[in-house]
Amino acid sequence: MSDHKAKPLRNDCFALPPGVNWTPVPEALERLRSRLHPVVGVDTAVPLHEANGRILASDVVAPRAHPPSSNSAVDGYALAGPVTDVPCALPLVDGRSAAGEPYTGNVPAGHAIRILTGAVMPAGTDTVVLEEDCEVVGQELHLQGTLKAGANRRKAGEDIQARNKILTAGTRITPTQISVLASVGVAEVDVFQRLRVGVLSTGDEVKPVGAKVTDWQIYDANRPMLSALVTQLGYELVDLGHVLDRAEEVKAALERGADQCDLILTSGGVSAGDEDHVSKTLKAHGEISNWRIAIKPGRPLALAMFNGTPVLGLPGNPVAAWVCALRFGAPAMALLAGGEWFEPQAYELPANFAKNKKPGRSEMLRARVRDGQVEVFGSEGSGRVTGLAWSDGLVELDESARQIEPGTLVRFIPYGSFGL
Repeated sequence: MSDHKAKPLRNDCFALPPGVNWTPVPEALERLRSRLHPVVGVDTAVPLHEANGRILASDVVAPRAHPPSSNSAVDGYALAGPVTDVPCALPLVDGRSAAGEPYTGNVPAGHAIRILTGAVMPAGTDTVVLEEDCEVVGQELHLQGTLKAGANRRKAGEDIQARNKILTAGTRITPTQISVLASVGVAEVDVFQRLRVGVLSTGDEVKPVGAKVTDWQIYDANRPMLSALVTQLGYELVDLGHVLDRAEEVKAALERGADQCDLILTSGGVSAGDEDHVSKTLKAHGEISNWRIAIKPGRPLALAMFNGTPVLGLPGNPVAAWVCALRFGAPAMALLAGGEWFEPQAYELPANFAKNKKPGRSEMLRARVRDGQVEVFGSEGSGRVTGLAWSDGLVELDESARQIEPGTLVRFIPYGSFGL
């Protein structure tokens, strides 16, 4: 393998134009997409058995056709045409064509030969009849019913033509795509290196799971959640741990992340409070832009560069962190990793709830589908983590005012549309 480095992001890539305050979700997504590019290097000639989940760094061209030769789709008899009059009787040629044992001779016009599924069509033949649609009498094949020229024959290259592009750069390789590559003999591919994503938690009131806590402290739900998200999306997790609200500790953690990671995810500490040391450190030692996005839950989203490494600062409340990690983080990570920026697949489905939606912000409601209808979680509070486990997707309502009643069509985005 060889390593080809990618161009780093500019330090000012997240800067907002003067006067920009509230940013609608579609505008924020487009702005983010336009400022990102792959930041990882390339591994060349990666063996196919090691490529699952990796992202192609170059287009793949088929070195041969699939199927490479015309072959039979069924067990039966191959006919050397033209045969137009049915019923009829055709002389049978001695021998047969089987998968792995092709018939090497030529079948004269008006004759037939035994053929098995997957076997190469013998020279001179162009049609296969099912064995149950004919009868062998002595050395003759008796045909009944109708006959269609070219039936039950797979043409050479009907699936893939030699020298055609079969997969494009930016495609994440899946088991089914490995099947396509293997079918035409591709043994190695060029792929981007796995995006290394650091996950950092901060806060005096936050404690890692397993630690002793007092009544005023909470367990850290965000770091395990975001770590699992990074891993499930196929990236390399770098656990940057948890640090207290101390400027020197936050700075040291960000420095570790910048040395080890291609992207850092933080949660909390990015507002303008006295103890928001993430934003303070990024302002003092990097470049930070706080995007005020018209979204509920969420709104504050810090985008920064620290020692040449992009930082995505998520809200501290778990539901808001989850929503922003999916809606903004997942497509951003895909693009940074060499893949394609994506808009998650959504479905218009009838609501099984009522809501008076006010204008001004997009809203993301924890939701699930039952019996073809969309239910939403009973509380919209961004600290209610039980709603995350309850849901299997999100209802996205745009900035406009809406009166939703049972039966109203709403936009449902399953978590699977984000790659989960």
